[in-house]
Amino acid sequence: MGSKAAGEPTWHVAGRCDTGACVEIGTLGESVLIRSSADPDGSCITLSRREWQVFITDVKDGDFDGVHLFDRYEYLLILR
Repeated sequence: MGSKAAGEPTWHVAGRCDTGACVEIGTLGESVLIRSSADPDGSCITLSRREWQVFITDVKDGDFDGVHLFDRYEYLLILR
């Protein structure tokens, strides 16, 4: 595996991503980044690790069950 440039995030995508249009999660220092794998050069949302933990807890608690993806994105922007 090649070396990573300084300041470049480490990206992870779900193992069940079949379409190539999935959410990728990146880490860079104390930040968690979220982007679309369909547009890896596009914009991403940056959260602190604390904000990420709040989001994950809300997902696990079912706060987003039945919620459209756009509304989840809007929630992340409000969380900021």
